[in-house]
Amino acid sequence: MKAYIEENKDRFLQELLELLRIPSVSADLSFKGDVMRAAEFLREKLEAAGADNAQLFKTAGNPIVYADKIIDPALPTVLVYGHYDVQPADPYELWNSPPFEPVIKDEKIYARGACDDKGQTYMHVKAFETMMQQQALPCNVKFMIEGEEEVGSVNLATFVKENKERLKADIIVISDTGMLANDVPSVTTGLRGLSYHEVEVTGPNRDLHSGLYGGAVANPINILCKMIASLHDENNHITIPGFYDNVEELSQEERAEMARAPFSLDAYKIALDLPDVHGEAGYSTMERNSIRPTLDVNGIWGGYTGEGAKTVIPSKAFAKISMRLVPHQTSEEISALFQKHFESIAPASVKVVVKPHHGGEPVVTPTTSAGYQAAARAMEDTFGKKPVPVRSGGSIPIVAMFKSVLETDTVLMGFGLDSDAIHSPNEHFGVFNFMKGIETIPLFYQHFAQLHGKS
Repeated sequence: MKAYIEENKDRFLQELLELLRIPSVSADLSFKGDVMRAAEFLREKLEAAGADNAQLFKTAGNPIVYADKIIDPALPTVLVYGHYDVQPADPYELWNSPPFEPVIKDEKIYARGACDDKGQTYMHVKAFETMMQQQALPCNVKFMIEGEEEVGSVNLATFVKENKERLKADIIVISDTGMLANDVPSVTTGLRGLSYHEVEVTGPNRDLHSGLYGGAVANPINILCKMIASLHDENNHITIPGFYDNVEELSQEERAEMARAPFSLDAYKIALDLPDVHGEAGYSTMERNSIRPTLDVNGIWGGYTGEGAKTVIPSKAFAKISMRLVPHQTSEEISALFQKHFESIAPASVKVVVKPHHGGEPVVTPTTSAGYQAAARAMEDTFGKKPVPVRSGGSIPIVAMFKSVLETDTVLMGFGLDSDAIHSPNEHFGVFNFMKGIETIPLFYQHFAQLHGKS
């Protein structure tokens, strides 16, 4: 199979660049047509690769691409999940090349969605093609690729519940995560959950002259900033009452095991151009971004932000606030705690509205499962060393939903890097990583077929 992959490397890359040219931004309805084009592109490529039943399933939002190849019902079945929608590319001016005009520079593919998640999803399409062309598909396979992951997968749960039999599988594989380094492979064993809100603070019924009313009327931006600042104490501990009540506390032994993963604090600071790191007292950087819950402001706005000066007290101020959750916290519980607390700390001079957005639950996947062992062995085959099990700070809310509805475990076998700038300007994905994924995925199938038969 390696020979086939090498012979078709340039074509694989060109097809990925074609997919990356489609600006399938799910958060902006003006890109609706492009979202549909990306879905149809993947449907066509899956069909061309040899999949059966390649089709688009309508939802209340964007379609879900489905395809399968059932070679023998007695064999185990792998369900591949990915997403073809991408984050908005704003601010465009910070990109070194246009976000939807992909370029390969220094062996990296630069484009919005290059790593998250078009590049990683397309690895699976090309790995499937490779197995089909080499008559080496050892398992049944099903593909489910959605177009709303970046806006909370709002219609996926309904589709999954309505298609439980169609989606029935022995393991789910997702490549929407990363690894520690190109020479330090890793498999993600845990994800944080998410609770996301938009808050609105209203003062006067209109924007006011700041000279005539300043000092006598509450300024919503000032108030909002004070409220947000109060959400952390001097140790960067979140101050919402009850927030930590159900947080899983890892043992010293577990924390010591985590600390074995290669990590350079100096390199981390240099890569982000930081004078120093920041976070909850008593925890390392690696712990802060994986096993500890967080609260962050993702956006804040209000008043006059145009060129020049306009002396106003704004009528309203807004912020988007997200919390990453760890095992035993739930998005429903934390959302209720946040709303109650945020409303309680508002002074009487303003009105506050808290609007919940999407959420998701934290997940820890077992390292003893056939799926994890198959991923670990496949990576050891291609990288020449055993992968390190790691917990990710990110959230993939659908993993918990898959477990609940489909009663199936998920393997998080990603090939991205922390330096790939996902969700940021100049997102990129290494050519090495893309090709290594295509090489590794067929080996996962082989190992899973063998291990599943023994379980």
